[in-house]
Amino acid sequence: MKTSLWLKGFAAKAALLASVALVGVTINQTPARAEVSQVTIAKQYGLLFLPLIIMEQNKLMEKHAAKAGIPDLAVKWQRMTGGNVMNEALISGNLDFASGGVPPFLILWSKTQGNLDVKGVAAMDSLPIYLNTRDPSVKTIKDITDKNRIAMPAAGISIQAIMLQMAASKEWGPDQARRLDKNGVTLAHPEAMSQMLSNMGAIDSHFASPPYNFQELTKPGIHKVLDSYDVLGPATCEVVWTTSKFHKENPKVYKAFLDAFQESIDFINKNKQQAAEIYVKSTDNKESLKDTLEIINHPHTEYTTTPKNIMKYAAFMKQVGLVNKTPASWKDLFFPEVHALPGS
Repeated sequence: MKTSLWLKGFAAKAALLASVALVGVTINQTPARAEVSQVTIAKQYGLLFLPLIIMEQNKLMEKHAAKAGIPDLAVKWQRMTGGNVMNEALISGNLDFASGGVPPFLILWSKTQGNLDVKGVAAMDSLPIYLNTRDPSVKTIKDITDKNRIAMPAAGISIQAIMLQMAASKEWGPDQARRLDKNGVTLAHPEAMSQMLSNMGAIDSHFASPPYNFQELTKPGIHKVLDSYDVLGPATCEVVWTTSKFHKENPKVYKAFLDAFQESIDFINKNKQQAAEIYVKSTDNKESLKDTLEIINHPHTEYTTTPKNIMKYAAFMKQVGLVNKTPASWKDLFFPEVHALPGS
């Protein structure tokens, strides 16, 4: 009788241990959380966003996602008018990859440290940006008065706004860096150029990126007041950024994006004629192929993933109070995948 009870107890314990072991195996074999099935990427207007335009037109994201074992990744493209709008979309979860000027990126990086931890994926390019005007009395920024209105994608925080502040700081001193902020008007580049060329509308000046700045200067009565190259030299204009959460939870999709982006950059640098043709096609042939190719070949035009003079932006923006901290190195701003590049 005792032997029988002992055997029953042993059998019960053995069954319990087997059950626990089975649960353990089941837990250990639970598949990892799947990566996203759709990725949303945003771009803006103009040649500054040529790498993303080529990615979209040549379906490079889909190509590299398939190589990574995600053959059915849905890629959604959105066009937005400024980095500030993209930041809102990224925070709300309606966007995976934002793109725009260095200043909006730095603002979000500063604000999200310790929570979303937004960081840069890669730099995109460095192209000449001009402050143009149709006001004949404005020869330099010293001539700008309260009556002048300067169009830019995001007044106060866009790359154009920061360049204008940098120029003002050099002209009148650091305490006068934001002296011309009141003249800024938020307006998308195509609409701003339309007003400039038609000589109608509230604005009389436009801090424009390619191709709009070059196109405006072909119109009699419009002249250049300021060149971004004179303000910063060869410096990154546009970057791509995302959240640390997306980077961590979607390693394959993230790598597919970076690989596709690099292929697009390489394509531009090796096939400038074709790159120009793709851009013109993306505008429904509204742009001139000849003029587009000339801009791509301009000596101050460079498409590269290497961040350049990012720290100059960061230091200045801390000085004027647009960010509450500065990174110790440009690498603090970007994910590790690009740390081997000779950034600055």
